[in-house]
Amino acid sequence: MVYHSLEACVADLEKHGHLVRIREEVDPRLEMAAIHMKVFEAGGPALLFENVKGSEFRAVSNLFGTVERSKFIFRDTWDAVQNVIALRSDPMQALKHPFRNIGAGLAAKNALPARKSGGSPVALREIRISDLPQIKHWQMDGGAFVTLPQVYSEDPDKPGIMNANLGMYRIQLSGNDYEMNQEVGVHFQIHRGIGIHQDKANRRGEPLKVSCFIGGPPAHTLSAVMPLPEGMSELTFAGLLAGRRFRYSYMDGYCVSNDADFVITGEIHPGETKPEGPFGDHLGYYSLTHDFPVMRVHKVYARPGAIFPFTVVGRPPQEDTAFGALIHELTGDAIKQEIPGVKEVHAVDAAGVHPLLFAIGSERYAPYQPVERPAELLTLANRILGTGQLSLAKYLFIAAEDTQPLDTHDVEGFLTHILARIDLRRDLHFQTNTTIDTLDYSGTGLNAGSKVVFAAVGAPRRELCREVPEAMRALPGIVDASLVMPGIVALRGGAFASYEAAGRELNDLCEAIRANGTLDGCPLIILCDDCRFLSAELNNFLWATFTRSNPSHDIYGVNSRYEFKHWGCDNVVIDARVKPHQAPPLIPDPEVERRIERLFAKGGSLSGIKL
Repeated sequence: MVYHSLEACVADLEKHGHLVRIREEVDPRLEMAAIHMKVFEAGGPALLFENVKGSEFRAVSNLFGTVERSKFIFRDTWDAVQNVIALRSDPMQALKHPFRNIGAGLAAKNALPARKSGGSPVALREIRISDLPQIKHWQMDGGAFVTLPQVYSEDPDKPGIMNANLGMYRIQLSGNDYEMNQEVGVHFQIHRGIGIHQDKANRRGEPLKVSCFIGGPPAHTLSAVMPLPEGMSELTFAGLLAGRRFRYSYMDGYCVSNDADFVITGEIHPGETKPEGPFGDHLGYYSLTHDFPVMRVHKVYARPGAIFPFTVVGRPPQEDTAFGALIHELTGDAIKQEIPGVKEVHAVDAAGVHPLLFAIGSERYAPYQPVERPAELLTLANRILGTGQLSLAKYLFIAAEDTQPLDTHDVEGFLTHILARIDLRRDLHFQTNTTIDTLDYSGTGLNAGSKVVFAAVGAPRRELCREVPEAMRALPGIVDASLVMPGIVALRGGAFASYEAAGRELNDLCEAIRANGTLDGCPLIILCDDCRFLSAELNNFLWATFTRSNPSHDIYGVNSRYEFKHWGCDNVVIDARVKPHQAPPLIPDPEVERRIERLFAKGGSLSGIKL
């Protein structure tokens, strides 16, 4: 199905039972987000909010709430796009199999963006920022945000659409010090394309022209988050996935998507920043208030019958989980092409995506003798941690696949494989004083933290514990203990006070464990605030452990030592307690939860959804 607009997609989803209309008036302040999260958790349909309080415009959410629905949306272009991406990664395939790849050539005819010259691109009318649905997602959010924007910027040194960047960087519409209808906040991370464009504009002493497209065919939204092969622009990909060329015009010198539902145009001037946030984010915490670029609004446009798309981010899984799965299916073997020797990399969604990576690599450096220690794996680990958004990771667990098949999506199986084989004296490798995700508050400052690689090859070295050793329940300062999974024990201690105090506590704990001398089967020990929560399900363990710890500061070791500047130990202890400097977690508002019950009650628009 080729959609010319978001309206066409909404109609198609409704026709096939994938969308429900919400007739009741709904408050964009907290209520819309709470409704979305309940429906997403229930595996429910896309939602069209027909009566948004304070706005004339409708809104739609949960479009990409399941991989199945997402693939339904792209059902007519999916296979062709996969073929084109595969050819972009391995163009020799087109020469080896020309007839097999005719379809990819036909699909590629939709790739080049199409410019309309002269006049208004569509029957756009000017509106104001305050006319948009002012959706506030969490209680402590700094204001209303656009969560599915397509933010467009051009390279100041090479202007034009073929050197442009289309990215999904959140836009704060209101709150803080922003002057309503005159300014919006633009939050982007330092390595993103728009950041490079802004740096070039700053060096030239010029403002950067920016256009924010909202809505349009769903392919345009997905294109803004796609990690594409080098040389393939987001705009060409948008055309491929939509089955229709990306259509655009220029108005007052700004690029305007002819198919977007809304367009915000404006300029980012050198050195101009304002506080942005807080914002409930994908790690399951608030990203706090920090200075980010402010965009001076030029004009805001809406097309007839415009629909405002949004999503809600929070502790995973959320709708962006389906986004990630969709991207993984589309890109297929791209990581293998980019890093030869890597079979698979999995950014673990339950841990907030960026903090934790699982990877499978090859170990071919010594084919003439048995593999006894990681070698090629360490080379691959450095490549992984230096590649795109993977460079934001803090923890990388990497193993070589030999006689036993491995699956990075089998969390317990993969960790069990590594923990049974890793030599903790030799196979831990740290990178300190480096960059981490902007949204991760476990580090030493904004974008500042550390990384660690756990690498494992060869035969098992230990039998992993399958219950908590009695000796661990009697450790000084430990209130409770529970088994997370084989080889991993969670200990509940006192609250974290300071790193100075934690250093003394953890050293005493490690010494007490060492004195016992019988805990080789527990290679990974987690000190936490609530061991019952941590062990209740693996997702709790992944989330709490890897979002609340900074490897350089929070990893301790039983019988630890340095040898030629390399640190090793007998058991790893991670301090995953909540630290005073970390951001607060996202907690639903009970009053809002009560207010939205009316929609799910008998006679309500969502009464048919089983919660």
